[in-house]
Amino acid sequence: MRVLLTGGSGYIGRAAISALIRHGHTVEALARSDRAAETVRALGATPVRGGLKDLGELNAAAARAEAVVHLAQAATGAEDLEAAAAMQDGIGSGPYVHTGGTWVYGDTQGVADESAPWNPPSLVAWRKPVEDAVLARAQRGGRPVVVQPGLLYGGESRLIDIFFTTPGKEAGAVPYIGDGTNRWALVHVDDIAELYVAALKAEPGSVYVGVGGVNPTAKECALALSRAAGIEGKVASISLEQAREQMGPIADAFALDQQFTPARAREELGWTPAHTDPLAVLARG
Repeated sequence: MRVLLTGGSGYIGRAAISALIRHGHTVEALARSDRAAETVRALGATPVRGGLKDLGELNAAAARAEAVVHLAQAATGAEDLEAAAAMQDGIGSGPYVHTGGTWVYGDTQGVADESAPWNPPSLVAWRKPVEDAVLARAQRGGRPVVVQPGLLYGGESRLIDIFFTTPGKEAGAVPYIGDGTNRWALVHVDDIAELYVAALKAEPGSVYVGVGGVNPTAKECALALSRAAGIEGKVASISLEQAREQMGPIADAFALDQQFTPARAREELGWTPAHTDPLAVLARG
């Protein structure tokens, strides 16, 4: 299929372009800058110049495509909703895959799935009306699907590196919040890319958490990161208040205790995560 992809030069986007092409799809990727255009072109995608605020370009690009995968992070919920609407208008009855995230569920009280109630921290509370509007298109002939990635790792590990590995190197100890017994619902970036490809064939209105099914504790992750950082075993507990001061609102998301199963995506899409030892990957850096 001809797939329009937003966020193609980003962390997930680069992996998604490679996965889509590997599965025989052709990709047009939104690119806001010359550098982004060069990145997606090098991966085999055709760049489409513009950003999420360029609603006319988004609509036209989606109309040229046979499917849309929306990965780009919007600045606000309103921006995300407007961009989604423009692309859904353009793609019509073709598959439209939207990106959410597992943080919207809050603490899961054990192993959960997509039926868990929402209890989002303030950082991601805006997602609810956006996802509701996106999925409502299924009642009007659209083919919306929402993929909700867990906390990503692999490659540059993005958020994990920014908020844990890099500060840990500077301080001489990788931080974890509280007693570190809260669990992280991790997913490897290459696995989530495969889920986006699989989601193109999903039933309209479907929602899938994208997780590896292995949910280590935050302290276990910190210990693994300390090995990658060359400060073997040096970790330090910080309070939630300290984390908020150092990290901002995302601290409340990292403090969540989350466990999820990928069973629905496995059963309905045949998606099986290939990476099942996140601590080993984190320890290698």
